[in-house]
Amino acid sequence: MEERDYQSLLVQQEGHIVTLTFNKPEKKNPLSQEMVNELLWALDDAEAADEVRVIVLTGAGNAFSAGADLKGMTADRGKLEKKGDFDDLLLRFDTLKKPIVARIPGYVMGGAMGIIACCHFAIACESAILGTPEIKRGLFPMMIMAVLQRVVHSRELMKLILLGEKITATKAKEIGLLTEVVPDDQLDGRIAELAGQLAKQSPNAMRMGLNAFNEQRKMSVEEALPYLREQLYAVLSSEDAKEGLSAFFEKREPQWKGR
Repeated sequence: MEERDYQSLLVQQEGHIVTLTFNKPEKKNPLSQEMVNELLWALDDAEAADEVRVIVLTGAGNAFSAGADLKGMTADRGKLEKKGDFDDLLLRFDTLKKPIVARIPGYVMGGAMGIIACCHFAIACESAILGTPEIKRGLFPMMIMAVLQRVVHSRELMKLILLGEKITATKAKEIGLLTEVVPDDQLDGRIAELAGQLAKQSPNAMRMGLNAFNEQRKMSVEEALPYLREQLYAVLSSEDAKEGLSAFFEKREPQWKGR
């Protein structure tokens, strides 16, 4: 991946897995303009890097992110050229062709709830606390409603955003916001296990599959099925599909080429 002069984001790559860390733990990793812009750069770089197969997104310390930085949202975007704002970030997740896993070590508030709703997997520790407290400040979680409603039942979402109460990780999983909840001391192990499993899959199949998933979500069923049939034929003709089938019949591990 490209090396950039990040001020709010920490980028670490190990093998096929890159970890992007909100790195302002003293403030619980607020979503400043700088943080949002740097994440847009890092996501683009991760997707462009052939060696990267999986993205892990997390926060330093005991918080994923405390949500919008009300001061930082009007501050300078840092040293990198502007790529976009928070709405552009949420839309960028909808075009990702590599799996992204949210590692949640503690607090998730406000806008950060929208980010974890956009990730393909969201794994939290048992002590994590989540919420959309905007209503208690005379505000409203406008933009994140669009992505939260995809994973949270409408009745539960109304409770969440109109009451502004904090919820436990267990409750967040019950309402569909989280994929898994694990004991605090098992969070890193579970993330490593899941990211490792994903990294072993065909990068071409994941890329084509996630692109198809993103595209068909915009369509009616009548439009989606013919489109997905075409995508099935396309993936069947790929080198990775041929290798995967050969490996299956030969009872060996596949050697993916990413094509």
